[in-house]
Amino acid sequence: MAIGMVPLSFAGHDFLADPQGALWWPARRALLVADLHLEKASWYARLGQFLPPYDSQATLAALTEIVDRTGAEALYCLGDSFHDRFGCDRLPEAARAMLLDLTGRLDWSWILGNHDPGFADHCGGTLMEEALVDGIVLRHEADPADPRPEMSGHYHPKLRLQLRGKQVSRRCFVASPSKLIFPAFGALTGGLDAGHKEIMRKVGTPAAALIPVKERLLRFPLAA
Repeated sequence: MAIGMVPLSFAGHDFLADPQGALWWPARRALLVADLHLEKASWYARLGQFLPPYDSQATLAALTEIVDRTGAEALYCLGDSFHDRFGCDRLPEAARAMLLDLTGRLDWSWILGNHDPGFADHCGGTLMEEALVDGIVLRHEADPADPRPEMSGHYHPKLRLQLRGKQVSRRCFVASPSKLIFPAFGALTGGLDAGHKEIMRKVGTPAAALIPVKERLLRFPLAA
């Protein structure tokens, strides 16, 4: 078992979930992540809102660590990998080097999301609208009309809890029998409440928020 990951079963397949929001598929030697939103800070800077410009480097450093830890040979990004279509052009030199190293040594697939239209293929990897891998559809946004097992991103789900009088927010997966929505992996991303009506409409019931923690997967039932 990869260090720091916990078992998660979906659609008859065995996975390992990482607390940072990545999913490791041992049988395919593949990692899956969603919503990197690379170069989000530089996009806001163009609008006059200045944020620390290190989000891409932090995100790619975290992803590189998981790739090295698992020995992954393939990687699927489930959409919104850059915050806008020109994000790859704005990557700082260090972040670009990390990304090109990853796309150069992995079988890398970019699933296109709503932030990705017109995304040019100049950071390596293969662009695709969606993929079908061992009976599981990989796409950016869940399709409630599709009965096939499906993995997606888009909503950045987070579970908010009251603990000892304080509100705690943790990124989480949202799962139902046929849908699995990933949390955002990006370092500079917000989140939608896991029980939000739009998420529940997409995944159906019964549904649960799944939070990987040390040595176990916490499961919190979600009401429609």
